[in-house]
Amino acid sequence: MPQLVELDARRRVALGRLGNPEHTRYLVTEHPDGSLVLTPAVVMTAHEAALLRTPDLVAQIEGEIANPSKAAPSSARREARQ
Repeated sequence: MPQLVELDARRRVALGRLGNPEHTRYLVTEHPDGSLVLTPAVVMTAHEAALLRTPDLVAQIEGEIANPSKAAPSSARREARQ
């Protein structure tokens, strides 16, 4: 259901209870009729984006997350056991 929001003197708008509170960044698209569409966005570094473009690495990470018991203990844990 549409809700009316007003811009303040600096042309800002408070979204208040609108939208999902987990969404804190948006891409804004302005249409020819002047309407603005906010699309939730996630910002990442170029390094993160490059890693995500490596399918084998992504599959390996997802496998480790799905089966943490198969992961090798970290060096910190090994040192603590000694």
